[in-house]
Amino acid sequence: MTRGRMKVLSGLAVIFVAALHAAFLTLEMFFWDHPVGRKIFSMTEEQSANSAILAANQGLYNGFLAAGLLWGLIARRRDVQIFFLLCVIVAGVYGGATAKPTIWLTQAAPGVVALLLVLAAGWRRP
Repeated sequence: MTRGRMKVLSGLAVIFVAALHAAFLTLEMFFWDHPVGRKIFSMTEEQSANSAILAANQGLYNGFLAAGLLWGLIARRRDVQIFFLLCVIVAGVYGGATAKPTIWLTQAAPGVVALLLVLAAGWRRP
C-alpha cells in the first residue's frame, strides 16, 4: 500500500475513534439517566439517577479525547494523534479491567488499530 493511501486509512481510523468518543460523550452526558442509557449500561432508574453527575463528567473527558484526535488530524500533527490514541488505549484498558470487559473491544481495540495505522503511515522506506 502506498504511503498516501496509508495516511488516508489512518486518518479514517482516527476519525472513527473520535466519532466513538463523541458517541460516548452523548450517551454519558445526555442519555445516562434515560431509558436508552439504562438499557445500554444495564442500570436501574435508581442507579442511573445516582451516578448521572459522574457519568456526565466521564462523558466530558470522552469529548476531550475526541477533540484532541480531531485537532491532531486538522493540524496534521502525528504526535498529537499518537498522544490522544495512547490516552484512549490507556482509558480503554483501565475501563475494561475495572468496569466492563467489553470496553476493551469498544474503546481500547479501535484505539490500538488506529495507533498502528498512524505509526505505519509515518514510516518511511529507506
